[in-house]
Parts: sequence; structure tokens; C-alpha cells
Amino acid sequence: MKKRIFNYLIPALLGVLVTTSCGEDKSSGEAQAQAQQAQKLPVISIPQQTLTGYSSYPASIEGIVNSGVRAKIQGYISNVLVDEGAKVRKGQALFKLETQSLSQDANAARANVNAAQVEVDKLKPLVDKGIISNVQLETAKAQLEQAKSNYESIAANISYATVKSPVDGYVGAIPYREGALVGPTDTTPLTTVADIEQVYAFFSMNESEYLNFIQKTEGATLQEKIENFPEVTLVLANGKEYEQKGKIQTVTAQVDRTTGTVSFRAIFDNPNQLITNGNSGTLKIPIEYKDVPVVPLNSTFEQQGKI
Repeated sequence: MKKRIFNYLIPALLGVLVTTSCGEDKSSGEAQAQAQQAQKLPVISIPQQTLTGYSSYPASIEGIVNSGVRAKIQGYISNVLVDEGAKVRKGQALFKLETQSLSQDANAARANVNAAQVEVDKLKPLVDKGIISNVQLETAKAQLEQAKSNYESIAANISYATVKSPVDGYVGAIPYREGALVGPTDTTPLTTVADIEQVYAFFSMNESEYLNFIQKTEGATLQEKIENFPEVTLVLANGKEYEQKGKIQTVTAQVDRTTGTVSFRAIFDNPNQLITNGNSGTLKIPIEYKDVPVVPLNSTFEQQGKI
């Protein structure tokens, strides 16, 4: 009899325990749900603003004038009158070429001029008296003019022996020194003089970038669009922004078939000559994005390295 009662009690007790456990779980879940519903979170309206981004392009720098200096005559350098990096003025002497042989030629040419002049002076009275024909005098005059021309040519070559700067600017590398034989056919110039009061920044865009940029710029013609291009920024090789803003001046408006790019040229003032020929950098063009929703950074969260 006791055994039968015990068998009845066990299922009953288990039922009570299960019911109690389920009730507790249900109550706990409802409490958590109510707590979550009761939690208040801040709500903001997301404003729309005009933001500025940048497109960046590698750029190479050159002075607005970059003039190669070459010898107009062949000769040996007798003196280098400036040093690399020196600031020079237009017409300033940079090199002297040996002129000894030219001076000898000039003396001989001058003697020929004198002799031809004597011949003309001798024939004039003879023609006036009818002793000789005028043809002989005209021939002598022609020989005099030829002698003068030869002398003037040699004298000009002597003046070319002083090689002068063609522009105001700064002297570049000087590959030739005293004793070097130089001439007008040399492929390498004696030096280069660059005017870097202003500098050009050359850069390029691919065809797609070019079309997007042109289409977004106001203007009916390409020239009008160029005038409306925004000011650009130059980031130097050390990562710092150049203090002077630049302006895009020219666009080739032709796609290079080899590279698939369109070339641009921007100009920058360079009052302190901080940048010069051969510098490189990155040119940044501002791009406006209008009516962009702006979400505060503190309203975002990061998950697995992504916002």
C-alpha cells in the first residue's frame, strides 16, 4: 500500500516543480521585456549639408620658364662664371669659351677688309678719269663687302664666346667644366636656367574622371569651365600642404591614346622659391557634395572594424 502511494506522489511533485520553473522563467522574461520597453534612447534628426571632398592626382613641378643654355659656337670652356643654384639675370655671363683662334681669324679678316678698302680707293680715280671700266670698281666693291661680312661673322663668334643667361632665374646642374669642348650640336645643354617665381604643376586624369570633372563644372565652353575650375591644393613630397593655392590653367582636351589620360596644368605662386624644377607632389581638387545626410560620429558604433 505504501509503495502505491509513493508512486502517486512522485509524478505530482514533478508536475509542481515544472509548473513553478516555467512560471519563474516567464516572469523573468516579461520583466526584461518591460525593462527594455521602459529604456529611453536619444533621438535626433539627421541634417543635410554641403560637404567638400577631394580627388588627388600625382603631379610633377616645373618652373614657368625652363631654358636650356647652349653654346652657339664650338670651343673649349675657359671659365665657368656661376655656380649651380645661383640666381642670375637675363644677359648675365655664365661661361667663357676660349677665343685665341677666333682672335687670330678676326685679325686676318680685318686685314682683308683693309686691303679691299685700299683697292676700292685706288680704282675710284681711275674710273673717274676713264682709264679703267666701272666693272673693275664694282668688282672691288663686292670683294670689300665680302671681306666685311667675313670679319663681322668672326666678330660675332667672338661675342658668342661669352655664353649669357637667356632669362632671369636660377642655374641648374652644370655638367661641363673648364677644358670641356662644347658646341651648338651638343645634346646636353651647358646648364638650365629656370624662372621659379611661379611654377607649373602637371597632372592627368583618366577619361572617366575627366568627363565627370568637366560635366560637373559650370560653363558652356571648355574655356568657361577652365575659368570656373576651383582652386587646387598641392601636397608636397613631405606630406605637408603648400601654403599657396593654385589655379588650373590649361587642359589638353584630348585623350592620349597610349595612356588613356587627359593632361592638365596648374600654376602656383612661389614667392619663397620653396619648390623648383623636378619636385613632385600630389594635387588635390575639391569636390562639393550637396544635401548629404550627416550622421554624428557619436551616433555610430564599430563592429569588427567597420562603422
